[in-house]
Amino acid sequence: MHLLFATSIVPDGALASGYEIANAAIIAALRRAGARVTVIGFTWPGKAAADPENTVVLGAIDVRTESASAPQKLAWVGKAMLSGLTFASVKLRAVSEHEVQAALEQAGPFDGYVLNSVQFAGAFEKLFEDKPSIFVAHNVEHLSARENAAAAAGPFQRLLFRREARLLKVVEERLCRRARYVFTLAEEDRAALGVAAADRSAVLPLVTGAEAPTRNGPRRIECDAALIGTWTWQPNRIGLDWFLGKVVPQLRPDFRIRIAGRVPSGVTSAHPGVEFVGRVPDARAFVCGAAVVPLISTAGSGVQLKTIETFELGLPSVATSRSLRGIDHRPDNCVVTDDPAGFARALEAAAADIRDVDGGAFRHRQVKALDVAIRHGLEKLGAVRQEVFA
Repeated sequence: MHLLFATSIVPDGALASGYEIANAAIIAALRRAGARVTVIGFTWPGKAAADPENTVVLGAIDVRTESASAPQKLAWVGKAMLSGLTFASVKLRAVSEHEVQAALEQAGPFDGYVLNSVQFAGAFEKLFEDKPSIFVAHNVEHLSARENAAAAAGPFQRLLFRREARLLKVVEERLCRRARYVFTLAEEDRAALGVAAADRSAVLPLVTGAEAPTRNGPRRIECDAALIGTWTWQPNRIGLDWFLGKVVPQLRPDFRIRIAGRVPSGVTSAHPGVEFVGRVPDARAFVCGAAVVPLISTAGSGVQLKTIETFELGLPSVATSRSLRGIDHRPDNCVVTDDPAGFARALEAAAADIRDVDGGAFRHRQVKALDVAIRHGLEKLGAVRQEVFA
């Protein structure tokens, strides 16, 4: 079976974000199941595809809103309004439908499509209607957009997020309806997308790399807690605001917290132990230098890859219930609470009594369940006769 994996950004091997880590895990599982997979999408500027022989690159683009210039943002908004597309999808219209169609014909023929998230599929939706498809919903995007609207700083941004939520809901419903099978990354997302039946969808348990993560020798503890993430992404920003505003003020003054990753302007903390360290050369080494890892998601959908990595490494953690989306089993050294005061107390207790565990069992369970779900989806894709969708 030859599948086209249609995605916004093709893997470059860096695994710099949760989205990229998830993509790598899913593609690897499809290939373990015996499928031939060709990936199509864009690269980041200055990056190359990790597997060029099995990748169709449409060009290099930077789709990050936070790093775009004001004229570029206005151009995206204007193009979205004129085209009726979502803001997220219109960024990918750097090439025409004709160019994408030509690339598909050159790389094919295909037995089916794996439509990876709503952005690319929504930008070129009609091109993927001629063959059966699997839809991979990394998040319930319309719900995330609705949450972003509620947390927006100003009326214009709120209006844009509300528009995005309205359009995304329609596109997600259409992609799910046309798909032979839907993969989500969290159990609750199946119901939210209207595909909760076992013959319509399954959850994909994920891992963070082709090999089990390893630590070089005993851990050297350099701070009490460490967080790393793409804080400019609105759902992550919401969690960070909750942590800094509700949890951190209840921690003792000498509790040391390091926060890595790009932080939006205006994000600060009066707590003397909080340090914003920006980009770090080794994300895994950074979190391994902390006594405990706070898992602070309070918005969004899908799975938290930082949670999975923390569990694979066996690190102590304190997690909100939203941080455990898509996780059926949590290790003994993870405390779960949504109460800010309880979260602060649990962090202090974990830092005072560090208890690492072996993350191998967690990873083995994830890989086994991932492969079972992928095989089931491929059976659905291949076993049902092709139909013409309206």
